[in-house]
Amino acid sequence: MKRHSFFCTLVMTCLGLIVLGATITSGVQQGPLEQRLGKRASKTRKSRTKVSQKAPRQLPVAAPISPFAQKGIDWLVEAQHRSGGWGAGSHANQQNLDPSRVQLDPATTAFSGLTLLRAGQTATKGKYRDSLRKAANYLVETVERYHKPGPRITDITGTQPQAKLGQLVDTTLTTQFLARFLPLLPLQDPLHERTDAALDKCLHKLQIAQQPNGSWGAGGWAPVLQSSLGCTALELAQAAGKEIDSKKLGLARKYQQGNFDNKTGKANAAAGAGVELYAFSGAQRASAGQARAAEELVRDAKRRGDLAEDAPVNKQNLQKIGVNSDLAKNLAAANTAAQAQARRLNDETLLRGFGNNGGEEFLSYLMTSESLIITGGDAWEEWNSKMNSRLAKIQNPDGSWNGHHCISSPVFCTAAVLQCITTDRDAEILIQVADNAAQGGMAKNALKISSKR
Repeated sequence: MKRHSFFCTLVMTCLGLIVLGATITSGVQQGPLEQRLGKRASKTRKSRTKVSQKAPRQLPVAAPISPFAQKGIDWLVEAQHRSGGWGAGSHANQQNLDPSRVQLDPATTAFSGLTLLRAGQTATKGKYRDSLRKAANYLVETVERYHKPGPRITDITGTQPQAKLGQLVDTTLTTQFLARFLPLLPLQDPLHERTDAALDKCLHKLQIAQQPNGSWGAGGWAPVLQSSLGCTALELAQAAGKEIDSKKLGLARKYQQGNFDNKTGKANAAAGAGVELYAFSGAQRASAGQARAAEELVRDAKRRGDLAEDAPVNKQNLQKIGVNSDLAKNLAAANTAAQAQARRLNDETLLRGFGNNGGEEFLSYLMTSESLIITGGDAWEEWNSKMNSRLAKIQNPDGSWNGHHCISSPVFCTAAVLQCITTDRDAEILIQVADNAAQGGMAKNALKISSKR
């Protein structure tokens, strides 16, 4: 009897300890975690659920870098200064096409660095990894040394990019570069912490400088291009895992998209020096992420059986599958715009831009290339073939490109052309923009970009 009583007591004690242990474990592992992360934890779980329900995504296969593009990359690296910087030269001396005899500036350095990143270079891998690292050091040090309040990161004035695109182009392009470079840096790399801090500083400056209408103001010949670069900078920073003010990103997109009339298929060139191409490409780039998000949400709903196979992409169908009214309206409008814009890609009057090639034309072509990679479909292949043929014909014998009006700088122009014809190599990061747009610009599950090409 005593033995039986002792055995029962032992069993009950063990059960009690198990229950107590489970309770403590639950309190330690779950309670404080939810308290630390708040709603972020539940949002992240929902986000992962959404991603897991998506149909498998087929990224475009990146083409090998062509011989003429490689010649351009080699020229660009050769034009880099010992300090790691590049310069576009002054607006007052546009006829100077010698990259060794210009003042260095952050915008052109960042733009050139973005070219090397797109070509597959990282801080630790690639033929030109040392050049890329020197460029990163130049930009990080520039940001670190600048202590004045306000949106600028340099006191340099009068550069070609500033005069033609806008006075804040150094901040916008440096933000883009740091956002692309940071995820490729190993955590233990001594440059990682400094790059992270420099990116935060640039992001702060960029966001406080945004105007109430979503633009980044005037101060340049075609400031719509600067505003487009600012919008892209916020998207890339978000894809790199940075917290972005979603209202500011929404306003930036709305401003660019507002320059395009979905009914007429025309762009308002008032902020683009009267050149429709500049406003057109900016609007197209701003719509691309939301357009793809709309297409994918509807496609995946059809796959699940939540929508009929012939259901169009529109606000009503997006709302049917759970997208809130405001986001559904924005996604549907962007999708409509993207389709209208794609129909104009063979319009030579539009593509001629100012009438002859300048850095602004090359930058516009680059933005359209990025837009088509993001939206997906066959339009990219046709456009890329057109651009490769068009741009190869006007390459200089030394491998560079230069402009014949406004931004004439061979460094800036070469960087723009090279990014345009190698855009497919950045498909993964660019399409992450669409994933974030599908979640209303509040994505927490930032894509970890592989440094392997």
